[in-house]
Amino acid sequence: MKNINKELSDEKLLKKRNLLKSASIGLGIVYVLAIAILIYLFTTKGTKNIPLAVFIPIFTLITVFIPLLVSLSLLNKEIKSRNL
Repeated sequence: MKNINKELSDEKLLKKRNLLKSASIGLGIVYVLAIAILIYLFTTKGTKNIPLAVFIPIFTLITVFIPLLVSLSLLNKEIKSRNL
């Protein structure tokens, strides 16, 4: 797989890292809030009254969050290799 981060300038690389970092922080907050709401629903309504569709956002957030973290990790490695 070709590393597209090597083709970016230093300024664009740092800008992309900051964007991915803020997106991952935002998604992390949303994920924690979703889990907190799910725990609240379990404690107040019990497990019998909660539909299966409640779990769909939890599982889709994981599938979005992991590639975002991998991309952020690759950007950080490129920044470290350039000593920025």
